[in-house]
Amino acid sequence: MTLLFCSLPATAAKTILVIGDSLSAGYGIQINQSWPALLAKQLAAKRLDYSVANLSISGETTAGGRARLDPALLEHQPAVVIIALGANDGLRGLPLTQMRDNLNAMISAARASGARVLLAGIRLPPNYGPYANDFHASYAQIARQQKTALLDFLLEPIAAKPRYFQADNLHPTAEAQPLILDHLWPTLLPLLK
Repeated sequence: MTLLFCSLPATAAKTILVIGDSLSAGYGIQINQSWPALLAKQLAAKRLDYSVANLSISGETTAGGRARLDPALLEHQPAVVIIALGANDGLRGLPLTQMRDNLNAMISAARASGARVLLAGIRLPPNYGPYANDFHASYAQIARQQKTALLDFLLEPIAAKPRYFQADNLHPTAEAQPLILDHLWPTLLPLLK
């Protein structure tokens, strides 16, 4: 289990809360190399008045994220919440109705706290068959229903490039993290205005 809190600059007026799984927790790399840590550095470099609270945990499901979100919203009072969950639900073949319910509840809770929300989608390997298609389509369906920002596929820039994955072929390397951040940034930026 990895919990990360990176806060740059220390006096930032607003917080971006990242709630995700190992893809956001920096699994297998140094925490300061993860895309949320790089996001904190980028915000500081661009003199944007935000800190990053990364509450991503390796192995986390949407149910786990949902259970942890309310206390995190109270503690951090974020202006923006990035929800990057679902990969573990999919890899375990959990019911998609349960995943959708959890993500919808998380978006609603974040919104009720006054935060803007970015939902980061994920794809499953094609060997998951029709479930993989329905799984990925769930993110767009939720984003449409909730009228929330959507990053279609968090790992889009690296997905077809094995060199950007660790030996398990699941977790991105340190070299992949800036590419993930560059991919996410254009969708996140409007939420910071």
